Amino acid sequence: MKKIYHLANCDTCQKIVKEVDAAKKKTVLQDIKTVAITPEQLDEMKQLAGSYEALFSRRALKFRSMGLHEKTLQEADYRRLILEEYTFLKRPVAIVGKEIFIGNTKAVVEALKKAL
Repeated sequence: MKKIYHLANCDTCQKIVKEVDAAKKKTVLQDIKTVAITPEQLDEMKQLAGSYEALFSRRALKFRSMGLHEKTLQEADYRRLILEEYTFLKRPVAIVGKEIFIGNTKAVVEALKKAL
């Protein structure tokens, strides 16, 4: 399976989707704003990533506005927050076979290109 969870209105996500040539490589794209992540999808991501925290974005605007920076979060909290608010998922998240690629660093994007 080749799948990328992204935001259609995010310039960085769109740049990466284009850069890795996802369309030509028959990669399924899921816009997480219009098609919410299911608990099963999130659990699959967690299995590959090792933790929900690895999938959680502390850069989301709501992280500070909700006062989460002042709290000690547990794995269950990360899971619940990602399912409640799509902006808490670190983006993009790509799954290629049994490999997961999280975020938009240059190293992650290069590894994703090779895997696709």
